[in-house]
This record gives sequence, structure tokens and C-alpha cells, in this order.
Amino acid sequence: MVNQMKVDVVLELMDGRSLEAVLARPFIPEENEIRIMLAKGGNVHTYLLSKVCCVLMVPNAQQMMFYGKEHYSEEVITTTDKHFHVAILKDLKARNGFYGLYKDIRSPFKLIFFTNNGIKLRKQGSLVGEILQDKGLVTHHSINEALEEQRKLRERRLGDIISEEHDLHPKIIENIIETAYKEGKVTPRMKIGDILINAGLVTGEQVANALASQDFGKRKKIGTLLIDKGLITEEQLLMVLALKFRLRFVDIEKEIPKKEALDAIPAYVVYGLRVFPLDDDGKHLVVATSEPTDHTLPESLRFYTKRWIEMVVSSPRQISRAILKYYPQKEYGVDDILHGMSVDELVVEPDAEISDIDTSVSESDSNIVMLVNKILLDGYSKGASDIHFEPALKAQPFQVRYRIDGTCRLAHQFPAGYKRAIISRLKIMSNLDISEHGRPQSGKILVWQQNKQIEYRVEVSPTVGGNEDAVLRILTSAEPLPLEDMGFSANNMAAFRRFLTQAYGIILCVGPTGSGKTTTLHAALKFLNTPEVKIWTVEDPVEITQWGLRQVQVHLKIGLTFQEALSSFLRSDPDVIMVGEMRDTETARIAIEASLTGHLVLSTLHTNSAPETVVRLIEMGMDPFNFADSLLGVLAQRLARRLCEKCKEPYHPDKEEYDELATIYDQKWFLEHNVNLYSDDLTLMKKVGCHACNNSGYKGRATIHELLVNTESIKQLIRHRAALDEIRTMAMKEGMRTLLMDGIQKVFQGITDREELLRVCRYEKSQ
Repeated sequence: MVNQMKVDVVLELMDGRSLEAVLARPFIPEENEIRIMLAKGGNVHTYLLSKVCCVLMVPNAQQMMFYGKEHYSEEVITTTDKHFHVAILKDLKARNGFYGLYKDIRSPFKLIFFTNNGIKLRKQGSLVGEILQDKGLVTHHSINEALEEQRKLRERRLGDIISEEHDLHPKIIENIIETAYKEGKVTPRMKIGDILINAGLVTGEQVANALASQDFGKRKKIGTLLIDKGLITEEQLLMVLALKFRLRFVDIEKEIPKKEALDAIPAYVVYGLRVFPLDDDGKHLVVATSEPTDHTLPESLRFYTKRWIEMVVSSPRQISRAILKYYPQKEYGVDDILHGMSVDELVVEPDAEISDIDTSVSESDSNIVMLVNKILLDGYSKGASDIHFEPALKAQPFQVRYRIDGTCRLAHQFPAGYKRAIISRLKIMSNLDISEHGRPQSGKILVWQQNKQIEYRVEVSPTVGGNEDAVLRILTSAEPLPLEDMGFSANNMAAFRRFLTQAYGIILCVGPTGSGKTTTLHAALKFLNTPEVKIWTVEDPVEITQWGLRQVQVHLKIGLTFQEALSSFLRSDPDVIMVGEMRDTETARIAIEASLTGHLVLSTLHTNSAPETVVRLIEMGMDPFNFADSLLGVLAQRLARRLCEKCKEPYHPDKEEYDELATIYDQKWFLEHNVNLYSDDLTLMKKVGCHACNNSGYKGRATIHELLVNTESIKQLIRHRAALDEIRTMAMKEGMRTLLMDGIQKVFQGITDREELLRVCRYEKSQ
């Protein structure tokens, strides 16, 4: 019976499938195939070893004789990212692979045959220090000294680094910190660097450099430390790493690369990955690297070249010289990727052997893979918040735009023939249905760049002419900013801090999409985040993470909505709750109830101004008495582009321009608030344009605020369902500055200009 078949082999295939089976005939690797009877169904199949990563077997009596033979430990990672800790058998070899004994005592499959083509990485179990000692390159004492230095670097404090780099006695730093605590100048969760900056001892840039030095020190590896001490050379370390990862070490200067190998890898790939091709037989390509620990290189190169890759190791100096000798010396960007691409090649096809809809890219699309990867990293490196992929009608160019500092800028244009392949690639990367073209789809892409995770939130929408647009929101794993960096005026900062010291109530942060609401709320949470305070957040998506917060991601497919999470939080003993967005009446109702039962609640809403928010919530059906009692305040905000610090220039405005600024502010309040008086010394700043700001005149963004404090007078108006104008007038009488007022103040401070202020804030002359 099939269901009684005793499985004695498992095939791990290149497409990621695992097949349990019985050998239909003895397995001989030299035959380049394996014949099995599947445990499920009992069908007999023959598989070429080129389709197999590895074969896990229950060893027979003949194979058991090799158990006592000489072997050594290795970690083997297959191309499907499966890890095996094995003992490699020296006496059991094959031309197209190798055998190992599986160390997992739970598995009955003790003997594994790994195919050469199915291996991503082989790594010896010995540590680098142990191999260096075995080779007689360093002593045991030197290794211990380096390990001790590594420990000290990982434990080095920020104050120690600043003391060393700026020739300051540690006692001075200790005294400044102690004095700041005694005088009450230290806020909850304030970091040592902030204290030293506030004391005027160091600048923010110096603290940032010290933090970078601290981080670099923590990541220093034992081999680098030994090189720094002069105990080994970089070449000796690379030779040991080559031995550890079972790679050949090659002296490139003694090699003559084949023309076929040089032609197999485009120049932009060679410059981008810092590799050098040496040999090519049409199927296998030998490529040199000085980064043997980078396990992604073989797979990336396989996509570009359509070859199986053998990595070898050489020194970075030799690789750089070879690149300069055999390839043109120039910088390669996104546009260079188009060179040599043919529209006829750009077809994403499913692999019938895997499934009806393949979630991998065929090798014929390697140029598109590189192109899309380049665009994603290019957008991130240029500080874009969003990347827009916009196909046009008929033969018009397919364009890509980046949103930088709040405005869209054309970044690239490609021939129309590439649009379907690029959009298909984005769908594949975000695990969407590439066969669906008529409905919107949402997904995400995760990318690692220099040990930093970048998340792209993907939205694909059908557009006219049978096209599909894609918009990618770039979400880095950002750190929360301190409140002091949020651009609050002194009055607004004092009022907002008072809100955060309340035991209960609700604080609302409002504005359009992309106005920095989430950043502001996380700055508030950073202020509140102490070991004594339990904080829950529900967000969609979680854009900023903080240690100590319990953060929940909305998941609509399983019914985890804002209101579901909020209801759960109330049963989880919170002190502070942050609701990413009040999307419906029910969420708003629960949030207000939570704020009335001893919790501090922070949330966002898509409204234009602080007074309008109050009216909107009453119109949504909130009980005006409960809402009046629960509300602490409403913060409306916008993001305006900052004038570029590198090129902005001072100028003296004429009286006409000054009067126009006063009119925008409101003449009555302009005089009452005693804003800058006109004089011959009055100076504003204007945009110019330089390389640093891409000739736009703007670089970075500043926040403009409008803070409504819920005083007793405002509460009375809420309870009586007062009109918007009444609430605005009362709020201004009690100290509120409108968005335009706060913006005009920032114009006088030289942070932004009138043109940018009117772009982000609505101004009506009749007001």
C-alpha cells in the first residue's frame, strides 16, 4: 500500500519544494540524475541533479562504513536558504557534489548529498581566530588580546568617545551630567548626547560622529582588529576567509581573464558590486571578490549573467586594478542599465514546473531585476518619501518620479516597451498577483542595504489605456525624534508638554497625508517612554519603532482593525495609548471613552485645522459633553520645505512685501502679537539653488503648527455645538496661532519663504 511506504529519501529541489520518496534505484551521483517513487501518490519520477539542491537519505549498511572515517564540520546553505550543520566526509566524494553527515539528532536522514549547483555557501565550523592559529599566523595570546579589545569597543560609552576625541577629562563630562540632573534639566528618556549639547559642550554633529564611531567599533570583527595591530595582513585574512568558506584564493595579477568572461558581466555591475570576472565556459562563470562574507553575490551575479557562479577570493587592491584596466573608468547610474537592453527580452513568464503563477523572476529578466533594484535604492539614497512609476499611453515614455521634500520630481524616463516588465517585477517583489490587471493591489517590499532595513509600501492601481501605476512609500526603520527637534514655538512647546504630563485625556494631531503627524506623535511617545509607563500603539503601518513600546500592526484580512486593537488595549493595563488614525466613528468613540477612564490617548485625524477637528468629531456623532471633558488639545500641522542652508541668501524686503506678510498673518493680530517691526535692519532669506539642493533652493522640511488648547471657554462652546468660526475666534483670543501665523514667524526666522508657505497653507484674502 502507498500509505504504508517507508520514506528513505527527501529531495530538496531548486524551486523550493521538498519531496518525500523511496529510491526507485540506487543513487549514483555520477549519473547526474535520481529516480524515486513519491510517497504521495506512488508515481515514479526521474529528476536531473541540476534541478536538485540536496538529497537527504537514510543511510544503508554500505554507507554506514563511512561514519567512522575522517571528517570535519561545516555549515552548508542551499540556494533555497536552507541551513544544514554537517560533518563533511573526506573519503566520500563525487564530481558534481559532496556528502555530509547531518548533525540534527531528530532527523532520521543522516546522510546528505549536496549538488554543486545547489549550494549558496559552505562555511567551516572553525572560527577565524582558530584557523589563524592553526596556520601559525598568530599566537593564542594575540587572539585573546584582540578579543579583549573587541569587548571594550562593544562596551565603550558615548561619554568615553567624546572625552577621547575632544581631549576632555571624563570628570568634566560626569560633572555636567550630574549638574543637569540636579537642576531638573533632564527630561524623561533624554540621552547623554542631548545633555552635553544643551550644556554647550559639544555640537549635534560631534555627537552624531561619536555615535557613528561607537557603532563602527561595535561591529569591528576579530580579523580587522588583528590587521589594525599589524599582526596579519589584509591578504592573509582573505586567505583564511577563503579557507573558511571553501573558496579558492586567486592572484589576479597572474591571471589573464577570458574575453567571454569580461563580456558576461556589464560594466555597471562590476563597478557596483566590486567584482571581477576571470573565466567563462558558457555555463559556469568564475568571479573574484574581496568580500567572501557577502552571501548575496553569487545569486545576484547569476541573475545578471545567466551562468552558474563560482566565487573566488582576491585582494581589493588587485580587483580595483583589474577593473580599471579592463573596464572604462566612469560612474554607472540607473540610465546605464538601459544600455544593450532589448524590448523583446522583457517578458515575465511563469514556470509551469513550479506553479500556475510563479513568484520568481526568470533569468531572461535579469536586466529588469537590476533596473528596479537600482531605482529603489536610488530613490532611498536621494531622500525620496515616495517613488511613482507612471506608464503613459501608447508609445509615450514610461516615467519614474520621486517625491522629495513634499514635491514630485522627474527622475527617469524609459521607453514604453519596458512598462509591463517593470510593473510585473514590482508585483513579484511585493508578492502580488501578476495576472491581475483590473483591480488595485497592495503589498510591501523589504530590502536590506548596508545592514539597514528599508520597507517599501506598494500600491498598484489600474489606469486608462490598460496600464497600471505603482506608488512605493519608503518606510525606513526610523528612530523617533526628540520633541525639541519638532520645530515648536516656545508657547506651543510649553502647552504641548503640559498635555503630555496629564494622567488622562485625548490629544489629536491633524493634517493631510504626509504632514508629519506620525513623526510628531512618536516624538511625544519618546518623551513619555519611561520604564514606569506602559504604552500601547496600533498603527497601519508601523513606520517608527521604539524600544519599550508595545506596537501592533493593523491586519484587516484577519479582522485586526483599529477598534479591535483598541478594545484589546483597554484590557491590557495601559497608561498611554496611541491610535494611528481615527478612521471611523467607532474608533473615535472608543478612544474618547478610553481617555475618560484614566488613559492618555494620542491619535491622528485627516482634517485641515485644529478648530475644524472639533466640529468634525461632533458631526461624526461624538457626545459633545464627553468629548469636551476628554479633549486636551488639537495640534494641526504642515510640512514646508526649508531654504537650503548651503545657498540661501539674506536680503532686505521692501515695505510692500512686508505689508503683504502682515496681511497674510492678519493685520490685527500682527500688531497685537508684536511681530517683527519694519526697519532698515530687517532681513529675510531667499532661495538661490545649488548642487546640494538640486538647484531647487530648498533642502529638508520644517514643521508649521497650530495648537488649540481646550480651555474652559472652548469646552463650553463644544458642549453647545458651536460653529467653526466661534471656536476659532475663541481659541485665538486664548493664545492659538494659526498655521499661517506660525509660518510667517518661520519666514521672519529665515527657515522658509512666503512662496513655500502659501503652497502648503491655504490663504483667503477675505479672512
